Amino acid sequence: MEVERKYRINEFPDVSGAEKKEIEQGYLCTAPVVRIRKSNDRYILTYKSHIGLEEGTPDDTRVCQEMEMPLTKEGYLHLRQKVDDNFIAKTRYVLPLQDGHVAELDVFHGKLEGLTFVEVEFSDEQDAEEFVPPEWFGDNVSADYRYTNSFLSGQEDLTVFEK
Repeated sequence: MEVERKYRINEFPDVSGAEKKEIEQGYLCTAPVVRIRKSNDRYILTYKSHIGLEEGTPDDTRVCQEMEMPLTKEGYLHLRQKVDDNFIAKTRYVLPLQDGHVAELDVFHGKLEGLTFVEVEFSDEQDAEEFVPPEWFGDNVSADYRYTNSFLSGQEDLTVFEK
């Protein structure tokens, strides 16, 4: 199970020395989510669904069933031809937080250039409820569908955020 929160950022943190991943991802389906991802030299097929989860998850936390399976480069390239909409390109900085959690700061490229947000995954919903975000985190946008990568893959630019 994946339990996460997404935040805008108030200020860009120091990423020097952070683990860095160059990510390309696309979606074969968005309901449920079936995604392929290239992260540096790793290739991954991911399935995400809300099927079988109880209703009543707090709006400030995203919870879903998630399964990841490794792909070969050849399998990724084959599936890449079948992706709907646009590929997402982003740089992800993996930043350890003082409380032991890990922040994943995404800086988007291409059609989504200028978009940045940060995600934190939690062990369970209680862990998420007890989390105190660092000062560089901005508003919690976990309930805002515009910040889901599957939605963003269908956008041609950032005009969706002008509303």
